Amino acid sequence: MKAETKKNFKNELYKNEFQNYKKIINKALKVLGKKHLTIILHGTSFPSVQGQDTGIGSPNSEGAKCFIDFIEGIFNGIQLGPSGKTKAIDASPYTGTMFSDNPLFIDLFDLTTDKWANILSTQTARQIADENPNKDKNLTAYDYIFINQEKALREAFNNYKSKETEPASIKERFETFIKENIEWLEKDAIYAALTLEHENDYWPVWKNKTDQNLYNPKTSEEKDLYASRLQEIKEKYNQEIEYYYFVQFVANAQKQDIIKYTLKKEIKMIADRQVGFSDCDLWSTQKLFLEGWSLGCPPDYFSKDGQAWGFPVMDPDKIFNEDSTLGEGGKLLKAMFKKIFKENPGGVRIDHIIGLVDPWVYKTGKKPKPEDGAGRLYSSPELNSLNKYSRIEEKNLNEEVDSDNEKRVNKLSKKQVLKYAELLEKVVIQAAKEEGMNKDSIICEDLGTLTYPVEKVMKELNLSGVRVTQFVDPHNKKHPYRGKNIDEKHWVMVGTHDNVPLALWAEYLKPEEVDIHSKNLSKDLVKDKHHREQFANKLIKDRKEFIKAKYAEIFASPAQNIQIFFSDFLGIKDVYNKPGTSGSQNWALRVPNNFEDFYFEQLSNGQAVNLPAILKLAIESKGKKFVRENKTLVKTLESYASILDE
Repeated sequence: MKAETKKNFKNELYKNEFQNYKKIINKALKVLGKKHLTIILHGTSFPSVQGQDTGIGSPNSEGAKCFIDFIEGIFNGIQLGPSGKTKAIDASPYTGTMFSDNPLFIDLFDLTTDKWANILSTQTARQIADENPNKDKNLTAYDYIFINQEKALREAFNNYKSKETEPASIKERFETFIKENIEWLEKDAIYAALTLEHENDYWPVWKNKTDQNLYNPKTSEEKDLYASRLQEIKEKYNQEIEYYYFVQFVANAQKQDIIKYTLKKEIKMIADRQVGFSDCDLWSTQKLFLEGWSLGCPPDYFSKDGQAWGFPVMDPDKIFNEDSTLGEGGKLLKAMFKKIFKENPGGVRIDHIIGLVDPWVYKTGKKPKPEDGAGRLYSSPELNSLNKYSRIEEKNLNEEVDSDNEKRVNKLSKKQVLKYAELLEKVVIQAAKEEGMNKDSIICEDLGTLTYPVEKVMKELNLSGVRVTQFVDPHNKKHPYRGKNIDEKHWVMVGTHDNVPLALWAEYLKPEEVDIHSKNLSKDLVKDKHHREQFANKLIKDRKEFIKAKYAEIFASPAQNIQIFFSDFLGIKDVYNKPGTSGSQNWALRVPNNFEDFYFEQLSNGQAVNLPAILKLAIESKGKKFVRENKTLVKTLESYASILDE
């Protein structure tokens, strides 16, 4: 079928059939026992509407609303990436700030409207969009927009300040925002001012030691000196500080607007909290972190030498006091999670959950290897440098394996498990409760190395983990990432932002790997033994059928919660993130601005996710009786699948 014919079908479907189509999809999901179907889409990857592509996506934009309208009724959640303020030299959202929102998410065209008293000229917004070097590509122009977004926001702020009569409603909301958030807002604003003072946004290279330690005095003399310097900065950079406040106010206001919009569409935003801390956050809270130690990862799937992330390690003695009440660090973390839960009705995905339970730490400047003194912060009683923080004794260790082995700790008492669980229980879960949410709103990213303490904590607290079927070991029948073995409370997906698209993964497989994967899928998806060989052969011969079966696997699994990365859903074969790399060229992939036409075109090419076909296959995997009970549904799914496949 030609592209233009497909487009006509799409329009016809929208006018007469799309609501029924969505009902059928939802009925199939319900029949299969699925509670959540969410799309993974980081903030910068949203599309833009015609003429408004400034070089970056935003969850607050009109383009985002159009995409939300497109997925409404099928997906009931959007898994965002971290939303903190990123650096000029690094587009990674996993290095963003704890509290400050990313100014790049501010929709400039929204500021040209009466809603914002036209504080930004339409000409400025249009010029940025017109000169976007990637306006014809589904890629972020990070370096370009980082500079031009700043220019536009300064124009908007200056226009706001220069109006003879400030917009009353904006002014009142702005003042309220400052009062409610001043504790973190002032520190982040002071840091931004000092980056101008020192012409560098990396505080360790500042020559003024007072400015480096402004919020971390160690003596009464330093306290007085720093207080005086702080007042001096406030006076000198009064306008810069107010500008920072205003940008954060606008970003927050737009975020609240999109949350209301998504809730009307019965879609909930899910936040993503990274394990690390930004330079800005470390600067203002240095006394809460262990000096000379960094957070990383031992040798694993992504790196044979381990990953030296360089993130600071919070001092356990600052997280909890001796009486187990929250210390200054614990209170900071709780305030952060409360803000996350308050602003994201779908809850939060916690990246690298092991970092909150059993983190791997190494000496700053060294490699994250045992031979260089690295170890597990809470599980290294044999290391003099870390044993004061140990929650176990040497008798809990399996001496037959190396210290970086996930089975190093092989037995724990209930009391020890609860000690490992303390941060999750008293900070994260408690923060959720105080914001009217429960443990179901917490997704623990527990991929890669999963130590025994983490396993026990997850089980003790009954928390949901993440299962990626790309990582399955096809030779292990009981592998936890094989669809049929996944527990119903977990979140299952074929891949995340750290994986290549499923289509690429399938291309990379060797013939013998395709063979064993196909045979396993046939066993799990075909009840009739007589048809398994035929089904397996079809998957071996046709890579598109193989990919379809891999999707069907996650819908046929016991898991009640499913996520699909946007590139997989749309049939984009480009890689979003290459773990271990940094810079503005990574994290650049976006949803195409013409996503509707693109999606249907990719469907006709057999590249995009054909949900009816996949759901039909998942239902059929339950056996003939189940199919008979849902005969009409299966027939309708087959009809839609056939049309979309043309």
